[in-house]
Amino acid sequence: MNSVMKLIELLKNVEVLNTFGNTEVEITGVNIDSRRIEAGHLFVAIPGTQTDGHKFIPKAIELGAAAILCEKMPEEQVDGVTYVVVESTESVVGIVATHFFGDPSRKLKLVGVTGTNGKTTIATLLYNMFRKFGHKCGLLSTVCNYIEGEPIPADHTTPDPIELNHLLAQMVDAGCEYAFMECSSHAIAQKRIGGLKFAGALFTNLTRDHLDYHKTVENYRDAKKAFFDGLDKDAFAITNADDKNGQYMVQNTKAEVKTYSIRSMADFKAKIIECHFEGMYLDINGKEVGVQFIGKFNVSNLLAVYGAAVMLGKKPEDILVILSTLKSVSGRLEPIRSPEGYTAVVDYAHTPDALENVLNTINEVLNGKGKVITVCGAGGNRDKGKRPIMAQTAAKLSDKVIITSDNPRFEEPQDIINDMLAGLDNKQMRKVVSIVDRKEAIRTACMMAEKGDVILIAGKGHEDYQEIKGVKHHFDDREVVREIFTNE
Repeated sequence: MNSVMKLIELLKNVEVLNTFGNTEVEITGVNIDSRRIEAGHLFVAIPGTQTDGHKFIPKAIELGAAAILCEKMPEEQVDGVTYVVVESTESVVGIVATHFFGDPSRKLKLVGVTGTNGKTTIATLLYNMFRKFGHKCGLLSTVCNYIEGEPIPADHTTPDPIELNHLLAQMVDAGCEYAFMECSSHAIAQKRIGGLKFAGALFTNLTRDHLDYHKTVENYRDAKKAFFDGLDKDAFAITNADDKNGQYMVQNTKAEVKTYSIRSMADFKAKIIECHFEGMYLDINGKEVGVQFIGKFNVSNLLAVYGAAVMLGKKPEDILVILSTLKSVSGRLEPIRSPEGYTAVVDYAHTPDALENVLNTINEVLNGKGKVITVCGAGGNRDKGKRPIMAQTAAKLSDKVIITSDNPRFEEPQDIINDMLAGLDNKQMRKVVSIVDRKEAIRTACMMAEKGDVILIAGKGHEDYQEIKGVKHHFDDREVVREIFTNE
């Protein structure tokens, strides 16, 4: 990994509008966060959604920045500092970061996964599968980033372009041949994956999410489509034929397009032969395989994994052998059995669609032989429009519902609960109670449950904290459940 590069080399393929100072200056680091600037660094001033990076140019210079990449030239220039003006710093930071870290995405096979649901599961399963094939791999996901088994904590679904290229460069240094990555719509819209070369991309599905950021479903959809529009002709694009946006995503891509489906004709096709809480028997492209997952949406996820492995050159029979050994991602439909004979299922479902998928799956497996009790809430300071829909979905597909706190953030938990309850009619209200304290809500659900019942605890999944008034408190749904079961 090259740790020093001349500014002029970093600006290769960047359209520069104006410069002041010496572009031959040597750059020892690149940052968009002025607090991380050290002597010799290039500071990239990005007009972000929260604050404008241009405000922090003096701070960056004070900390030793050798050069500033900005959209408007400051009124006063400091001697010895080079200033470069471009039209959009957000658009070029990915290109600059790619150059600085030696273009790491071209030195391994990078596969990106986008869509509302299933990103983490698919990226993680591909990472686990290719490691079982004997390859060194990297993973960039919401839950955690991994470089060949070594965890590196994740702050965002997709890191900023500088952090991203740094992680990819570390993967290359560690000998990784493949990297699997979640690509959120925010990351695509904010050009965080700009400058990267993808060997392949997968589309899972598209339902209402992140409308607090994108404002409309069309903007959200087009942010994801932009990812496929940018693929090279030597890449592959795998899309979900069961989603109405599946074909739209790939209509302008130069990549080789493949489809997967559990309902219609496709390149990669599956059907469920048998289903239990411990797993399913599937038929994938005419071959039978037992897997340790449940639910139709997981069949879709496994098909996407199967398809990507085929496109990356693996033999179908070898893929199926490994597929049968893979386990579910932490906090995704994770069953915990009670000594009393009922089951608690912890899941990350925090959108109406994801909640519906999980509840349909539980109802399919239960087949009327037990009650479904759902514990759920909705996050604070996020899309309020989905709150009543979440409550309606839970009430429609459960026998009993307890509405509680999720991550209230800076909102009052009771206000969020009231927004959810507003979506219910009198008949639905009869099966719903609300308990603000999440731990108490889970405990109450356990007291209601009888042998053969299933409690779904939705919304947080793998998270081990609850965010209240800007403070993260330790809270893990799985720990709470196990503690209750111990005391039963």
